[in-house]
Amino acid sequence: MQYFCVAPNCATKKSNQHPLFRFPKDAERCKQWVDKCNHEDLNDKSPEQLYRYYRLCVKHFDPSSYDSNATEYLSTVLKDDAIPSIFDVPSQPNSTQLKRNKAMAEIAERDIQMRKKVKKSQTETTTDPPEPSEEEGYKEYLKALFELLVLLGEQNIPVGGSLDTKKESMTSSNFVELLDYRMNAGEEALKKRWAEDKDGNLPTRLTELIDVCEKCVRSELLEEVGQNGFFSLITDEVVVISDEWHLPVFLRYVDKKNSQQEIFLGFLNFEDEGDSVAGKLLSELTEKWGVKMEQCRAQSHSCSATHFSQVKDVVAKLKEQYPKAVITPRSTCPLNISLANTLGLTGVQLVMSTFKKIHSFFTDSTALQLELENAIAIFYPYKEEKANELKELCHTAWTTSGEAFEVAVDIIESLLLCVDSVHDNEDMRWNDQVIQDALEISKALADFEFIMSLVVLKSTLSLTRAFGANLQGSAEEAHFAADNFESVLQSVLEVAANIDVYHEFWYDEAVNLANAMEVPIRAPRCFTKRQGLAPGVTVLPDHYYKEHVSAPVLRHVVDELKELFGDEHLKALGSQSLIPGLRSKKAGEETEEGNLQMYKDDIPNAGTLSAELHCWWVKWKGPRGKGEALPESLGETLGLADLKFFPNVLAVLRLLGILPTLPLEEDCGLAYRRYRRYIKNTPDHCRSKSLALLNVNIDVNHDLDAMVQAYMKAYPEKEKEKEKNKEPEKSTEPETEKL
Repeated sequence: MQYFCVAPNCATKKSNQHPLFRFPKDAERCKQWVDKCNHEDLNDKSPEQLYRYYRLCVKHFDPSSYDSNATEYLSTVLKDDAIPSIFDVPSQPNSTQLKRNKAMAEIAERDIQMRKKVKKSQTETTTDPPEPSEEEGYKEYLKALFELLVLLGEQNIPVGGSLDTKKESMTSSNFVELLDYRMNAGEEALKKRWAEDKDGNLPTRLTELIDVCEKCVRSELLEEVGQNGFFSLITDEVVVISDEWHLPVFLRYVDKKNSQQEIFLGFLNFEDEGDSVAGKLLSELTEKWGVKMEQCRAQSHSCSATHFSQVKDVVAKLKEQYPKAVITPRSTCPLNISLANTLGLTGVQLVMSTFKKIHSFFTDSTALQLELENAIAIFYPYKEEKANELKELCHTAWTTSGEAFEVAVDIIESLLLCVDSVHDNEDMRWNDQVIQDALEISKALADFEFIMSLVVLKSTLSLTRAFGANLQGSAEEAHFAADNFESVLQSVLEVAANIDVYHEFWYDEAVNLANAMEVPIRAPRCFTKRQGLAPGVTVLPDHYYKEHVSAPVLRHVVDELKELFGDEHLKALGSQSLIPGLRSKKAGEETEEGNLQMYKDDIPNAGTLSAELHCWWVKWKGPRGKGEALPESLGETLGLADLKFFPNVLAVLRLLGILPTLPLEEDCGLAYRRYRRYIKNTPDHCRSKSLALLNVNIDVNHDLDAMVQAYMKAYPEKEKEKEKNKEPEKSTEPETEKL
């Protein structure tokens, strides 16, 4: 179905701009519409096809042709005898002969139409439009099925059933119900084909249709990316779909209008282990999906500790085969949270999983948030300003922010008091599920391993908190972060070199906090059991947490910082000095051309780079007009009209636009937000990796005709089998006559 006006030169592309009207079913009126529309592609379409798949907007009708008393503009009702009459046609020579010919043609057309009416009234017979051929009917049937699939996918409505070979599994599915509704509404052409599929072919047919639909949507997305040059590869945390692990894949690129874009490309199966999963993923990405990884210039991966080693294998494989794909963090996740998520230590994972439970526990309940605020007030009776600050933070998603560990240490006593009070349920206010959730959080908070791990994370990641916040800030802040990375790394290395001293401070802080919470100080029980110690022999908590928490956390942070912020990545961040507003604040400095040399193979003319940079800065050093401000962000700079006169600068800025480290503009990150909403709102058993692609990319115009062609090409035997099944029936008739 075309959800836009089919008239030539019409700018109406969406139904929410102007009302859209179907072509009439009546063959005579439909032909009048086609003639008025002057669209060659519509001439060979039947009235049924035009009615179902094509639209004209209200701009092409005289106001007298529709109900002007409608309460809403978009609910305008077209009159039964309305004929479109307003069209923008290309300018033609002002010739009297042409006008005369046009007038004579209109008279002849009216005469023909009048004779047809007279002939029809005299014979009092109606002629049906010619029936479409078998192949055309099959195409229309497939097109209707694809249209239903696209509708269900975009609205996140499960197809229904298990798509197995059992006939009963599809008898009450959403897909079948919607198809029945269309047939009951008069879609007679569907009934014959539907009767054949309903007898047992539907599950197989649906599986094939969904597979083709997914491939066509991905092909459309990749075609758009391929037309715009370089891109970055981004993966999110592994999710469960149909009881299997899958890796979501995104691509970030800059389109022809120099706007940053990010698309969801689908899910890769993530079931294998080690080198096999890396090789399999890369093979599926390049060979099956057709992603041209030679154009990839950056990669970013978000994962939990459970799949950390597997994702690292994928990163190494990509870097080995495509060395220009720079490894970076992702702007959608604070650096500190990302560093903690990838730590495989049991205590750290206990902290991160408890954070998720706390977020889920308090987010949707005002009453529970009020309980927490009351608990905070109890522990900060003489620090009203601090208490109010913590209360405000508790109304935000603080568990996923860069300062989550600092906030958690400040309110951990209040949290424990709150959840214990909810679990006791003395006033009978809470249901069983809330009580159970409160008990789980309480057990985690009252574990010394949790407290010690939280204190170590807070103390270690406090060194990177400001650095990570700057990366997610403005262009100036991100550039400042790149300049100061070495200082941040040296600070972490210094702490690691003096681990004995720092661990003593951290341990004392954790012990004091545990004593205040009345939590016993001991090594994890599971560790002491594994050691097989003699009765009465205990493990010193101080020594255990130094060797199994403090030291490993520091090593991990150092290793991750070195990998995520290599020389090429830092040079790329330093290239933001090309932004005029940023450059003006660094007076006296010349652009570091060395940072741009990493792009010498990706810019139009590296030989003229120096001269072009000089012209670029001369342009921005001149006096500005009153009220004229310099571009302060990457998006503003990419939107400059005269940027096309600086091809090398434009190429570098476009490469910066695909860097996953830098945040997207507000309206450019819709795909990721839709994806997160899909994962959050869709239960595991209802998720479909194919239909998720439709739901997340709802703004993509899907070509149903292309889907039909792709299906017939992929499964040509379907129609041949039906023809073969009909042939024996014809051949047996003569034999029965002889008998």
